Amino acid sequence: MSSPLAPDHTTTAGVRTDGRARLTVLSGFWPSATFALARALLADDPSLLLVRHELVDLRAGVVRRVVRTGTGIVEDEMVGLVHGCLSCTLREDVLPTLARLTRTHPGQDLVLMLPETVEPEAVAEVCGHTLVDGAPITDRVHVDSYVTVVDAEHLLDGLASTDDLAGLGIQAADDDHRALADVLVRQIEYADTLVLWGEGRYDGYDSAQLSVLLHRLAPWATQLPVDEPYVDAGALARQLRHTDRHRPETPGVLARGIEGYLLGVHEPVPDCEIVSAVFRARRPFHPGRLHELLAAVNAPVLRSRGVLWLASQPDTAVAWEFAGGGLTLGSLGRWLVDVPDEGWAEASAQRRLAAALNWDPYYGDRENYLVFIGFDLDPVELHRVLAGCLLSDAELADGEAGWRHYPDPFAGCFPVPEPNSAGRTA
Repeated sequence: MSSPLAPDHTTTAGVRTDGRARLTVLSGFWPSATFALARALLADDPSLLLVRHELVDLRAGVVRRVVRTGTGIVEDEMVGLVHGCLSCTLREDVLPTLARLTRTHPGQDLVLMLPETVEPEAVAEVCGHTLVDGAPITDRVHVDSYVTVVDAEHLLDGLASTDDLAGLGIQAADDDHRALADVLVRQIEYADTLVLWGEGRYDGYDSAQLSVLLHRLAPWATQLPVDEPYVDAGALARQLRHTDRHRPETPGVLARGIEGYLLGVHEPVPDCEIVSAVFRARRPFHPGRLHELLAAVNAPVLRSRGVLWLASQPDTAVAWEFAGGGLTLGSLGRWLVDVPDEGWAEASAQRRLAAALNWDPYYGDRENYLVFIGFDLDPVELHRVLAGCLLSDAELADGEAGWRHYPDPFAGCFPVPEPNSAGRTA
């Protein structure tokens, strides 16, 4: 949606209490919508510094870095790909650029617009663990909010797509095998603020449906619709800047379940045809029965995510992630019940608290916690199918020693290192 901007000379500049520049990070798979939002922020506050990496010649091994304000271009440079990888290039270029701009333009806030295939969680990880000139970037920049812009016209098609980035010619590296839908859901789920830009293809019901879907995907995010032909830049900026919505201690979506955070909402009654079903159980899945039903469980689903407890691998918290027709399983490390007491200090305080509050005298913090989101799902049938994959009472009586000998289609898929003397497994 290309929207004229209604001039509004009221800016959102606030009073800084610590001298750091405020940073708003914009992501979105449709650059036209994301850049339209960025232009609205610049129209409201021309002193803002917008940093954008354009994928104009990725195949040639370069990206274009443009820094601009509301009054013109400040920098325009071609940056060579590091190791042929977009993510590596951004890691090597974004943080030094932000640090340099805080020195050369003191007192000006920053907006970082990510390329369409970049996931905001990866940027947050870099911000939290990478030093610039010997100091964390957070010494210079206060990350105010991660904002994801979704194009209302294309959102449903994107979430239902089975295309991968390589097939579309926009992969971030030669070994980038992500699906389009994977990128979309990760951009949406990591957001502190979601902007639904434009209107759906049909009518008001369609826009309402998209809003419900976004709430099911990211119930923790503040949602803002922008569907008028003219955008009030000042009003929009006041809702997006200086919000302090970002909490850097909040884990990524796949770790939310074991860290004690909300993973999804249980809304079994359809709203605009959309159902969100939460499945939790304090007994493990039988590996064989679960494997047989993986395809059937996810067939009607747009998105599912969570953490598994497999009887055959009882030490490992298994991440579950489905989008774009593909299911990915991976390791989230050890359950705390399997970590020596001295190793608990390596876990976050939030995870230790969540484990203590939800502790089972036999199985500790182990559990299954899954969320399924889709159109006209039958939550009762879904629960019945999943419950049928759990161990029976007789199988529970076999104990962990017996479970480990069950035939396991997932054998070797989730290796977890033995904890060292300090209890660490990473």
